[in-house]
Amino acid sequence: MKRLIALSMVTVLSLSMFSMAQEKQTLTVATFCSLCNATKPLAEAYMEANPGVEIIVNELEFGDHHNNLVTALATGEGAPDVAAVEVGFIAKFVADGGLEDLTQAPYNAGVYEDQIADYAWAQGSTADGRLIAIPVDIAPGAMFYRHDRFEEIGMGVDDVLGSWDDLIAFGKEVTRDLDGDGVNDVYLIADAADVYAGMIRTGVEEGQGIYFDSEGNVLVNSERFHEAFRVAKEIRDAGLDAQIGAWSNEWYQAFKDGTVAVQLSGAWLAGSLRDWMAPDTAGLWGASNLPGGSYSTWGGSFFGIPVAADDANKELAWDFIQYMTTTEEAQQMAFDKIEAFPSIKSLWDEPMMSEPDPFLNGQQARLLYVDIIGNISGTTTHPGDVIAAEIVAGALSQVLNEDRDIADALMEAERLIERQARRLR
Repeated sequence: MKRLIALSMVTVLSLSMFSMAQEKQTLTVATFCSLCNATKPLAEAYMEANPGVEIIVNELEFGDHHNNLVTALATGEGAPDVAAVEVGFIAKFVADGGLEDLTQAPYNAGVYEDQIADYAWAQGSTADGRLIAIPVDIAPGAMFYRHDRFEEIGMGVDDVLGSWDDLIAFGKEVTRDLDGDGVNDVYLIADAADVYAGMIRTGVEEGQGIYFDSEGNVLVNSERFHEAFRVAKEIRDAGLDAQIGAWSNEWYQAFKDGTVAVQLSGAWLAGSLRDWMAPDTAGLWGASNLPGGSYSTWGGSFFGIPVAADDANKELAWDFIQYMTTTEEAQQMAFDKIEAFPSIKSLWDEPMMSEPDPFLNGQQARLLYVDIIGNISGTTTHPGDVIAAEIVAGALSQVLNEDRDIADALMEAERLIERQARRLR
């Protein structure tokens, strides 16, 4: 009888432990590679504080992640509980739907609006007031430059900040053949299109979008776009860009070799150069404002909850998202791991912002980033942004590579965008 009772107790205990194991709630998080180096440690910290939760972080290359997410949200199959979205894809999900409105119950994200960078909150929002994704990091745009390339021709970074034409003039001096083989070893920049990308994000009026105004009118046939096309074309025609696309092996090698003198990007580039792109170039880089008194965003990451995700997990998904996006602990950790600039305002006044950056030759670059953030206007997201971006990129390619007239290219782009935008109304 004692043996039977003991066996029964063991059986009950085993079933109880099995039941507890079964009750452990599992959350799936889909992210892209450059962000996962922060997402994984954040998931581990969250699980340590919440032993009943298991978080599985699935990472893919940047393009593959977003393509998979688009498919999952469209079909309703295979959607993760939490989805990372880069700012360039926000408009896609505004147009197609598929992400929960975080301003609605049970999320009620509106309570955090005043705590988060104004322009980033606007980027994750729709014209009708929905918040489809909340920012986890922001990316003030800066010009990163090689001290040695400036010094070699007797110039300083201040010589190029007056205007975009000053940058072109510098490019004509710095772009050159160093070893006499007839091939340039140093260029101004990797791709002329990078300058265009920075310029179209500057000078946007508060409450307007990059491609559309608040009333849905197309803005691409405007002085802002004409000037961006002009500067990019002058750079290409003068042979000042290496014509190297971003995120390619050639791009990484160019940073390692000092092939490019400047690179326009988000604040995150410094951390990527330091950690994996070109760690041996520490001390050779600096950061500055963009030329011409321009202020721009350049990237940024968001988290959202797919409508098609398991309803039973949505409350937990939101709790994890709140931890990543609204707590100083998590934002500080992401900043330490990948230099992901915090989206919550409370960290901008912390002493860490005054710390010198050894990779940037001891520069207090974070103070620069905070200043840039304060000068960026909030741009709205329009459902037609993805279509507009594709059409204008095609027009730019024709101008740069086929010598098409700028005015004609932008006029046609405007006409094509208006036609496509009507279908979204």
